[in-house]
Amino acid sequence: MIDLSTEEWKKALQLVRAALDDGTDASRAAAFDFLRTAESKRLVSLAHLLQPGTTPRAIQAALVPLERVDKRAKITDAEMGIRTTDNPTRPPDGGRAERLVVVADNVRSAFNAGGIFRTADFFGVERLILCGYTPGPGNPQVKKTALGADETVPWEHAGDIRDVIDRLHAEGYTVYALETANGAADISTVTPSFPCALLLGNERFGLDPDVVAAADAVLEIPSHGMKNSLNVVSAFAVAAAFFRKR
Repeated sequence: MIDLSTEEWKKALQLVRAALDDGTDASRAAAFDFLRTAESKRLVSLAHLLQPGTTPRAIQAALVPLERVDKRAKITDAEMGIRTTDNPTRPPDGGRAERLVVVADNVRSAFNAGGIFRTADFFGVERLILCGYTPGPGNPQVKKTALGADETVPWEHAGDIRDVIDRLHAEGYTVYALETANGAADISTVTPSFPCALLLGNERFGLDPDVVAAADAVLEIPSHGMKNSLNVVSAFAVAAAFFRKR
């Protein structure tokens, strides 16, 4: 059994590559000496390929199994500099001076609802308003997909999205509908007016026409393929990224 995490294999790969790349007797000898005294029996078995007078083809034969092991080796998050811990504190405003509220209307899938919570947390959304039959954190599937974001993002349930739009307008919010509709503006060209709200609709039917008409502007994500729309969580993530950038 090869220990893919051992530094011995990494060193062997480095030396054999050097022997092949520069082709000097010194580099080949260094690789040969390292392999023949290695702890790993597999490495020792490769040493004969780097004996004095060996050919580049033989060195290549020694390099192949080393590179195969290297490809199978798991590169740890620490080695890649990847951060795996969550931010322990979420600023009250989500780290944003301007405010963004997200309104999800009649989202059917509990998994999508949970994904909206998680995405809202990631982009520092002020709060979520769940309208119609959009499921909330009381649903175990929402909770499972939210991965704890249901406890970090303020949210409320409301009945009719039309009443919510009226309330947001009264509170001074600019309301944007995210929808594939005639006359919709390319979201990448728009500078949002904060504070603002983003309306998300049903996975299949989208937002009702009168809801779209009640918004201050309609935004869409241009399609570059055959399909003209994205999953609601994916679309929200793209939109939130544009809003965040501005």
